[in-house]
Amino acid sequence: MERNLHRQLANMKKSLFDQGYLDHEQFTQLEELQDEANPNFVEEVVTLYYRDSARLIQNIEQALEKNPLDFAKLDNYMHQFKGSSCSIGARKLKNECTQFIEYCKTGNGEGCKRTFQQLKKEYSSLKKKLEHYFQFARQVGPLEKACRPK
Repeated sequence: MERNLHRQLANMKKSLFDQGYLDHEQFTQLEELQDEANPNFVEEVVTLYYRDSARLIQNIEQALEKNPLDFAKLDNYMHQFKGSSCSIGARKLKNECTQFIEYCKTGNGEGCKRTFQQLKKEYSSLKKKLEHYFQFARQVGPLEKACRPK
């Protein structure tokens, strides 16, 4: 029974990789930092990411309401958001950030606004999926330490 639950949890994580929500390499690196002394390290990092990134999203929203748009400020905010997103391996978010930054470089305000709406959807979707994953992980119990495939 317990092995089955661990397998289910592994399949949940694999689907996050397969669907492109998470970068396998980056997320595995985070998991490798988790140990008996800090068994919830990854969940804590992700929780901090969502807490801190909410402020950046708010800043971007406010900057997108200004007329004319300050593309340098938008670019700066999005670079911060992209860096944070990359640190947890949020692949789809990273891709949306990259697109947004490209629109900033070309001064495409409509492209920025459209991409930001998609980014917020991906952000929310990943948050729900990770909350579900971590909730299930707490129910299942500790996993063996993550290992890179050889």
